[in-house]
Amino acid sequence: MDTKILDELHDSVAKDLLQKVKSGEASASELSVATKFLKDNGAVHEVVTSESPMANLLEALPFEEMSH
Repeated sequence: MDTKILDELHDSVAKDLLQKVKSGEASASELSVATKFLKDNGAVHEVVTSESPMANLLEALPFEEMSH
């Protein structure tokens, strides 16, 4: 499969989840999906660049960062 297509799909999913979270209309299920999406992609504040859709989603989730 073309990596360009996968990259575009990945960005689209992140942007869609971000829009739902920012609007305040995300259901508990959608928040769970967003959290899992970030976790599955290794998204942590130290790794995600500030310009990426994942960073925007990570910042918009209504959860506090957990320390390990």
